[in-house]
Amino acid sequence: MQWSELTWSEVPDALESAMSAAILPVGATEQHGPHMGCGMDFVLADKLCREVARHTGVPMLPTLPYGCSIGHSQRWPGTLAVQPITLIELVKQIGDWAHHSGVRRLFIVNTHVTNAAPLRCALEMLRAEHDEMMVSVINSATISPRVRQFHFADGDDWHANDAETSLMLAVAPTMVRPERLNDADDIDRTGSLVFSHPVNRTSLNGVTGSPSLAGADKGREWFSWMVEDLSELITRGLREEPPLAHSYFSPHHHEG
Repeated sequence: MQWSELTWSEVPDALESAMSAAILPVGATEQHGPHMGCGMDFVLADKLCREVARHTGVPMLPTLPYGCSIGHSQRWPGTLAVQPITLIELVKQIGDWAHHSGVRRLFIVNTHVTNAAPLRCALEMLRAEHDEMMVSVINSATISPRVRQFHFADGDDWHANDAETSLMLAVAPTMVRPERLNDADDIDRTGSLVFSHPVNRTSLNGVTGSPSLAGADKGREWFSWMVEDLSELITRGLREEPPLAHSYFSPHHHEG
């Protein structure tokens, strides 16, 4: 189910058996506190979408390891960020070429919170250009109520927290430094703020939340919920048709 492993002669059959759908995982490379590797977001995107592709039969495009992480500032080394406009253009162009290969349902699965706005912009551009293409941006932390609950349990502005650390302990334990967990916690300082501040002004060490609470066992359960609930969302999307068949372009454009 990996697009990168399909030959050009195999792509049409793979898409035909998956209702012309594909999954695009989008992550980031950015500091994740003193206790966790900088690739956490794209590692999660890759591992989550691989499992979901296997469960749903929907091909997975190669994972994007860079995202819009400029809010993490240059206070800590490790972040490799792209500008919002860069991510918009990159995803738009990937979507254009996916469309050319036959993709008509594109599920963009995002594991980095501040990718959401650029990805929404790319969605707007793709659906306006390709009348028969449906695009969805799914943010991994809010796939379902139960997934949202464990992500936000230790802070609304969470980062490198219990949820993320537990998930990595479960699916990629080499990403975590267990000896650093007990002194990595930091509080959410954003509760009553009017402005959206960069992380250098909201966190002492790049963390918001309580990684000291993390554990592999609950991480495994939480990851299984994410796979199950994302698979259900995508399966629903495979059956979805637009409520009306009207053309985007004009009343006289062929509607079919």
